[in-house]
Amino acid sequence: QVQLVESGGGLVQPGGSLRLSCAASGFTLDYYAIGWFRQAPGKEREGVSCISTSAGSTYYADSEKGRFTISRDNAKNTVYLQMNSLKPEDTAVYYCAAARGCSSLKEIYDYWGQGTQVTVSS
Repeated sequence: QVQLVESGGGLVQPGGSLRLSCAASGFTLDYYAIGWFRQAPGKEREGVSCISTSAGSTYYADSEKGRFTISRDNAKNTVYLQMNSLKPEDTAVYYCAAARGCSSLKEIYDYWGQGTQVTVSS
């Protein structure tokens, strides 16, 4: 069956780093753009970053640019989100999703993972 599974979340202090992974099964990530979204309690799910198909064009929300890096390893069917200089406002459940192209509009994404919790706190 088609699945996306996020991993790598956890508790980190402000200024720390985490690396999230998004592993696909049942389909090939090479043919999809992969977006990262996050949702905090009581807030809407928002776009964080996206990487296009094999050429690897990348996109970031303004608040994440310079701190987060998205990358893909098609041989491993996995996309990563390296998060540095983390802030308390980064606390959320992080989701990866697959679409034909990058967009902040979550309705265009075909497949979604179940999410991984990221907590940034002293």
